[in-house]
Formats: sequence, structure tokens, C-alpha cells
Amino acid sequence: MGKEYSETAAETSDSDRAAGAEFRVHRIELPPEAAGLRLDQALARALPQYSRARLQGWIEAGAVEVDGRRLRAKDKVLGGEQVRVQARWQAETRVEPEALALTVVHQDRAILVIDKPAGLVVHPGAGNPRHTLQNALLALDPALARVPRAGLVHRLDKDTSGLLVVARTPEAHARLVAALAAREIERVYLAVCTGVMTGGGSVDEPIGRHRTQRTRMTVRADGRRAVTHYRIVKRFRAHTLLRVQLQTGRTHQIRVHLAHIGYPLIGDPLYGGRRRVPAGCSPELAEALRAFARQALHAAHLGLEHPLTGKRLEWDSPPPEDLGRLIAALEQDQHEPRA
Repeated sequence: MGKEYSETAAETSDSDRAAGAEFRVHRIELPPEAAGLRLDQALARALPQYSRARLQGWIEAGAVEVDGRRLRAKDKVLGGEQVRVQARWQAETRVEPEALALTVVHQDRAILVIDKPAGLVVHPGAGNPRHTLQNALLALDPALARVPRAGLVHRLDKDTSGLLVVARTPEAHARLVAALAAREIERVYLAVCTGVMTGGGSVDEPIGRHRTQRTRMTVRADGRRAVTHYRIVKRFRAHTLLRVQLQTGRTHQIRVHLAHIGYPLIGDPLYGGRRRVPAGCSPELAEALRAFARQALHAAHLGLEHPLTGKRLEWDSPPPEDLGRLIAALEQDQHEPRA
């Protein structure tokens, strides 16, 4: 990341303010390990709160100076350069605020921590223009319209429940995105997989988009590095309750990795294959397995350093009702006598 950079708010014109525009200046010293990278690559590492496409646009617009000079996005850097970035972006005006019930487990002037229910999409997208977490956040705190991605630092799949952090200011967002990139935010999940594991372990396999099924991810040699650690919480007759920790944060990472090693999540519609009810299980468990309508995955623990105070904060979320019922049915079946 190089030396810690400073951010200063520049004066925003009345016309920009009326249009919901934000304007900030970033001053960065590129680290030695940036040597040989393209300018846009080096900036993407130094300012992870912005997309590479947005950074390229600022470079092309002349809003980036490297040691007082304007370079092209493809020009290589040496490391140690002083970079000034005039960052200008529009507030998130395309996403309409929508009052939805949210469980807020923590809030202060810099962050919110939300316990997201299963079934709630995080970002609006094709087929989901409304009724998303982002719509709800903008209704909860209209000032989030001036924060990149309405303050969202990471995401959960629609049918994954649990904890996520939201930044309430651009400064907090920048620091939390950098902390996430540096693997300083702890995210631990409860997962119930099909099959009985013999021990915990790690999966270190690259993940990329499936070549023909574009809604799926897959393990592939040219994918991005992905590392998942898991340990056994409890074994059942034909399933395992796991505590899973992410070292990286790829799309569908836990789901893809567990399916890859032969232990797909219960209820996973993309990676779980045909729904399986083990022979000889209790009627109650058979019904619970058939009724569980999502992947059995819950973001149960979140830990981070507060972006303003630096204090270590941690939160835990118990399994939601549907997952709790499933685990109870597995435990009951575990103790049922076999014929």
C-alpha cells in the first residue's frame, strides 16, 4: 500500500453539490513493490476503494499527476513516486431509498454493522432494481449516497445470512476497503455441508467465472487466488457443521471450494447438485432437508479495527431460525436409534 496517504476534501462548487458530486484529493507515495506495474495497476492497489476503470478514467482526464507529470494508464512506475489524484464521482443517485426492516447490531458516526437476512440482495442489478440492502441503507442514512457503493465494503450472496460492515463516510470506506484488501477484517461463517469430514483443513485453489455457465464460478487455473480455511464444529450421520474463515473474498468462494473438495453446502442451488436425503434418516430430518430452501451458510462472526479509533471490535450473530431448525434436526437424528 505504500505510505499512508492523506485525503483532503476540496471545495465543491454549488453546481457540483446540487448534482450530488463528491470531490476529494488523494496524495500517495507509491511503495517500492509497485516497481514495474502499470500506473493504473499501482493506483488500484493504493486506492482499493475505487474501481480500476474509474481510476483509468481519471488518468485519461488528466486528474492524476505523478511527480508533477501526467502519465498514461499503461506507463510503468518505478516505486517511490509522489502521486496526486483529484477524485471526482457522482453520488449514488440511481439507487432509490426504500424503507426496509434492517437489523442493525452496531452503529456510530463511522460505521454500521448489519445482520442481513437470507433472501435480501445486497446491490441492485438486472432483475433486482429495488428491495435490496443498498436501497434500505439509503433510506436508513441518506448521507450514504455520498459514499462509494453506499458504504458497502463487502457483500454476501442473496441467500447467505449474517454480518457485514457499512462505512458511513468516504474516509471510513477507504480505510475499511484497504483493511479488507490487507486481510485485516476477520470473517467467519457457519456452514453445513453434505458428507462427513474427517478433519479440518484449507482449500487454496484459484476461482474464476465458469466458461459456459456465466452465473457460476469454478476452480480454474487462470482464476484469482482463493484461500478458505475450515474446521469441524460437529459431525452428524451424513453431514458436517463447519466453521469457515475466508482469507480471500472471491464470489461464491466458500460454496465453490467446499463443492470442489466433495462437500457441497446443503441446499446450494448452484453447486450442491441434486438434493440428497440420506437413507435411514429420521422423518423430521428428511423434512428439514427438503424444506431448507437456500445454501446453509451464515456469516456468524465479524472482527475489525475501527476505521477512526483503531479499536478492535468484534460481533457475533447466532444462526437464524431456518438454519437453527436444520441444525437441531441433524442433532436429533444423530441420537435416533437405528433400526
